[in-house]
Order: sequence, then structure tokens, then C-alpha cells
Amino acid sequence: GEVMIKVSAAGLNRADLLQRHGLYPPPPDASPIMGLEVAGTVLATGPGVAEWSVGDPVCALTHGGGYADHAVAPAGQCMPIPQGLDMTQAAALPEALLTVWHNIFQRASMQRGDRVLVHGGASGIGTLGVQMVRAMGGEVYTTAGSEAKCSALLDLGVTRAINYQHEDFEDVLTNAGLKDRLDVILDMAGGDFIQKNINLAAPEGRIVNIAYIRGFKAEVNFAPLLMKRVSLTGSTLRAQSLEQKTVMT
Repeated sequence: GEVMIKVSAAGLNRADLLQRHGLYPPPPDASPIMGLEVAGTVLATGPGVAEWSVGDPVCALTHGGGYADHAVAPAGQCMPIPQGLDMTQAAALPEALLTVWHNIFQRASMQRGDRVLVHGGASGIGTLGVQMVRAMGGEVYTTAGSEAKCSALLDLGVTRAINYQHEDFEDVLTNAGLKDRLDVILDMAGGDFIQKNINLAAPEGRIVNIAYIRGFKAEVNFAPLLMKRVSLTGSTLRAQSLEQKTVMT
């Protein structure tokens, strides 16, 4: 059920940085070598693998071990390299792609016409999320930490990019008539953003937390969540099972 990959490039993620600082220990069954995503060429296939052949170019999620000359990945966590991407670009795809797909489209069930707020819009997950939401017919709003990042996000097609260092995104979006009108919110900030997200969410809105950079704890008034029937959920990719990751892929 596995393939061996000759690694051409490996992605670098926040999870790797946290692991390097001893703050994100790998699961007991994971490789102690860092590296959660790679791109390269299939060198060998194990029993039961029919969808990949030796010589195929792939990008893949790994259970650690990506920072090596060779890496092993479950066949179901390998993907073809999209046309127009080189190995270096493709190596940065699996973690962000599956994070966006699972959280915005599977967990939050984004639909064409939805208004979507993506926090941390200039991050790898953010920039890919913006493009995927637009490709699927959504309208995107985002937050970022500098004017340069906001300008780059406008070039990607967001309707409004808010510099959270200088503006309160809840005030900006409320003044734009979007209070109670955001269908999906992808949040990697947490902390003081949690209440603001709930306040802005539309009736039947879906909020997904994937990180808590601004803090894991907050004092929250949950009354709007009840009144608007808001769904509040969260996930992290690495902790999910092989079967769950294969479904995402």
C-alpha cells in the first residue's frame, strides 16, 4: 500500500518549525525525521499498489521523513503533479491543498455564492484558499498583517483585504454591511478573533479553526452562536488517520 519516492523537493510548514522547537512532537508511529510533504519520482511500489508506477512524478503527504533523499508515502496520499508546476512548487502543495479542501469544502461545505473570510490570507494556506474559493464560485474577504500582503491578495481577487495591524476586521466588515452575512470563516488566529468570527457569521454559518496563533483561550459570548445556529469546528491534518487523509486526497 505504499510507494517509495526519490525526493526532489520537500515542503516547509509551521508544523515543522514547531517540531524543531520541541513544541509539536511527532506521533509515536511517525518518522523522527521532519518533513510532511514532498515531490519527486516513484522508485518502487509495494504490494497492493495499482494506481502508481515506477517513474511517475508525484507529490505526496508523508508521515514524517520528507527531509531525506528517499521517502515512503501511502499510495492514497500521493497526487499527480499538476500541469505547469515544477517539483519545487509541487512540494509545497499537499499540506496546504488538503488543509484547504478538508476544512473549507468538506467540513464547512462551502457552496457557490458563499461569502468566505480567510484569516492569514497571505500564508500558504491563505493564498491557496483564496484561489480555490474563487475557483469554486465564492466571494472572498481576508485579513493580513501588512499593506504589501493586502495588495498581493487583492491581485489574487479578494473583494476586501484588511490589514489587522491597523484596522479591526469586525468593524470594517460590519461597516461594509457584512455583519451576519459571512457563510464560511477559516481561522488560524484564534484568541480575540474567536468572538469577532461568531459575531460576523451568517445564520447557518460555518467557522473552522485550524490554528490558534493569537491564543488557545478566549472569553466568548456564545449567544449569537445559538441564535444564528452557527457551526463551530476545527481540525489539524497531521493527527488524522491514513484513511481520513486518503478520503481528502
